[in-house]
Amino acid sequence: MHFTSERRLDDGVLEREFTLGEIPGILWTPGAPAAPAPLILLSPPPLGLRQTYPRLVARARQAAADGFATATIELPGSGSRPRLPGAEQAVTDLRRALDAGERVSDEVIDALVLPLVDQAVPEWQTTLDALLALPEIGGPVGYSGGVISIGIRLAVVDPRISAAVLFAGSYVPRAMFEEARQVSIPLHVLLQWDDEGNDRQAALNLFDAFGSKEKTLNANMGGHTGVPQFAGDAAAQFFTRHLR
Repeated sequence: MHFTSERRLDDGVLEREFTLGEIPGILWTPGAPAAPAPLILLSPPPLGLRQTYPRLVARARQAAADGFATATIELPGSGSRPRLPGAEQAVTDLRRALDAGERVSDEVIDALVLPLVDQAVPEWQTTLDALLALPEIGGPVGYSGGVISIGIRLAVVDPRISAAVLFAGSYVPRAMFEEARQVSIPLHVLLQWDDEGNDRQAALNLFDAFGSKEKTLNANMGGHTGVPQFAGDAAAQFFTRHLR
């Protein structure tokens, strides 16, 4: 892990950009930690870190106030990273179906999401290896973010993830429902009831499929980016309960 920049935010949070091989990322740590901080992985939507930075840093600052370090990485195919094979055609097919008012086919969803999951999850694990080697970072580890399929896979394959906040609102391949049944960690799922790009029933079916004995669905009225502050506060309380 190579740190490329460092700055102190006005609330004392230390923000450091890094690269890990070809993977760019950002690490935020509390201003004056008394001990190695628990870690939350902030997974962004596949829109590029620069575009989503305001939302990510707001979540990082809230987490730092609760005593957590947070980190994010640029997802495969996002930002300046090379596009994933077949992704552009999958996006074209997705938009064509939406513009025509048609149901997005399972084949298009698989082509759009599964290659991203297959590459992103090992990258998150490599990043986690590097982060946990830093003296200022300790366990346990939580995961928070969109592209819910990435969170599902990571929760299944990496035992270091102790709890997760998952954002419903992305398309979910059929195969991920079976993986969801293998998830056993505590979950807090955020669902925007009027999300214009979300299949609400699919999101409810996925929540039902999760194998976790402790799982909470926090559903609120509003569109994709309209998550109310109190819902974010509830997610923060979830992490405080399970990671501290």
